[in-house]
Amino acid sequence: MTEDRKRIVLWGTGTVGSMVLAEILRHPRFELAGVGVSNPAKVGLDAGDLCGAPKTGVPATDSIFELIALRPDAVVHYGPTAQFADENIRVIEAFLRAGIDVCSTAMTPWVWPALDKTPRAWRDPITEACLAGGASCFTTGIDPGFANDLFPMTLMGLCGEVRSVRASELLDYTDYEGDYEVEMGIGKPPEFTALLEHPDLLIMAWGPTVPMIAEAAGIQLDSITTTWDKWVTPVDRPSAKGTVRAGTVAAIRFSVNGIHRGREVITLEHVNRIGHDAAPDWPSGTRDDVYRVDIVGSPSISQETSFRFTDGSGRTPAIAGCLATGMRALNAVPAVNDLPPGWVTPLDLPLIAGAGTIR
Repeated sequence: MTEDRKRIVLWGTGTVGSMVLAEILRHPRFELAGVGVSNPAKVGLDAGDLCGAPKTGVPATDSIFELIALRPDAVVHYGPTAQFADENIRVIEAFLRAGIDVCSTAMTPWVWPALDKTPRAWRDPITEACLAGGASCFTTGIDPGFANDLFPMTLMGLCGEVRSVRASELLDYTDYEGDYEVEMGIGKPPEFTALLEHPDLLIMAWGPTVPMIAEAAGIQLDSITTTWDKWVTPVDRPSAKGTVRAGTVAAIRFSVNGIHRGREVITLEHVNRIGHDAAPDWPSGTRDDVYRVDIVGSPSISQETSFRFTDGSGRTPAIAGCLATGMRALNAVPAVNDLPPGWVTPLDLPLIAGAGTIR
């Protein structure tokens, strides 16, 4: 074992967690100390069985106390979404109070904990746990997360003036198996009001990076606004979750907008479709399934990022994006370990270049 190798507990072995687990097992900078699961059927299974790798001798457990006793350098937490906030807080708080840093992808409002729309009941327990245990908590994701915070802020650093910055997710959800029916209204009648149509919920769930970018740019926003549009399909559309019927919503477009001096200067936009031909008049990338940043300024900059597997596995761009999401949390561990206790945001982190990835 090299001196700078980090001992990791991984919590959550769903789509993201199981892929990251496989990466940990073959990574020279990380050692798997333990695996936490919430599904009773997975308790006792070997970590290798949970990610399609050879036996490791590390059994999965649902006991937080057993994992704390391993004294890892950090926990990488791939729990459920903020819809299950109480469970996420229960698990993360316990590790933090034990003095163990946590890097998570679960609670997207924590990408920028200072967001005023985040309930105090979601924020205060973590603030207190970090203080009590002398530990740090970092939350990341793809969007919200690095695609609409790290990417645009990095490009803004190449400009003399930025008149506006827009970060967009432009994805086909045909092969996506995550939740979008109730949250986004895809597959629902157009009169159905999706959960995220409510402006306060949309800002809390997807908007934390708007005030983060404003903070980084040194400006004070007047307000944060939202838009929401739906596109109804005239034909049936197959998807990984079943058929999206004619007459129902097959694409949504929303934005979260930072207003400064009466002008929209920071925009986060989503266009999510069932089929690349859905909502043909809405924005698309020059390639399918991309995250795009557009800066109008001096100079103006456009950047598209796509996530793909090129190993012949046939895994979709959405799954490739899930792996990138999980690896951002894992690769941040050494930097988070070096920071003082408390909340960690991208503004606190140094460049994370992926030490040990070239091998």
